[in-house]
Formats: sequence, C-alpha cells, structure tokens
Amino acid sequence: IKMQILIMSDTHGDKSIISKVKSYYPNADLFIHCGDSELEYGDEALTDFYYVRGNCDIHAQFAEEQILEAENRIIYVTHGHLYNVKSTLMPLSYRAQEVNASIVCFGHSHLLGAEKIGNTLFLNPGSLTVPRGRKEKSFIVVELDGNDVIVNCLDDNNNLLEKATFTI
Repeated sequence: IKMQILIMSDTHGDKSIISKVKSYYPNADLFIHCGDSELEYGDEALTDFYYVRGNCDIHAQFAEEQILEAENRIIYVTHGHLYNVKSTLMPLSYRAQEVNASIVCFGHSHLLGAEKIGNTLFLNPGSLTVPRGRKEKSFIVVELDGNDVIVNCLDDNNNLLEKATFTI
C-alpha cells in the first residue's frame, strides 16, 4: 500500500467522533472531511484535515472545494449541495472532468457509497452522526496501491462494512 486516505463527512458538530475515527488511522497520509462539520473554521478537531464548506457550515472562510494530488491522481473534494448530488451525480461528474479528477469525495446525502463512472471514482463516506439508507454511521479509508484504489467502508467503531477494489 503506497498511500492511505481517511475520508469522512457530515459530522454535524460532533468533535468527538472526528477524533475517535482519526485515532484509528493516526498515520494516514491524507485526512479529508467533505463538509457539514458545523465547526468553527480552523477548529482543532479539523487539524490535519482538508475540509470544505457544507450547507450547514456558516463560516465564509471554508473553501467550497479542494483539489488535491496523491500518487499522480487528482482528488476533488466538495460537499455536494452545489451539485445537486441527492438527485444525480451528473453535474458533479462534469466538475470532476473540468479539474481532471480521478477520485471525487463528497457528502451531503449521508448515503455511503462508491461508484465508478467512466474513469472517475465517486466516494461518499456517508455520515458519522445521521446515516441514511443504513443504520451504521460510516466513513471510508482508501488505499492507493499502483492502479488499484481499495475502498474500505467502515462503521464508527472501525468495523469493516464493505470493501471494493477499483482500477483507475
């Protein structure tokens, strides 16, 4: 495994769940929060995280998007509310193409999922406070290994829910 990325979203004011989940993977190479942390901009709970503004985040300093690079891949991070992700991934996929992203991380719908559309992998870690579509509160750990992107979907107690490997 060349690189490990921890991805969470929609923690809605719960600092303790951010710290708890981060403590499972203290040596991850990248920490991503896809918005609706409902914390102050620069809150210490978000230290080491790349984070974006969700529809419940009130501070204007939050970026609407982050464009990161990891293992020669571009990772695009946004909350999703600006792209209507509860209805369709189409507008978000257009933005991914614009920035040449191979991995897109987003939240907003609180629905855990991983889906490859074309050459782009769309990841939604679900919610660690108010999950929808399943009972488990969830987050994702991605492992980049050559052309393989291994997606581990985990619950708030770090139990594996699902695992899938995508080639990108």
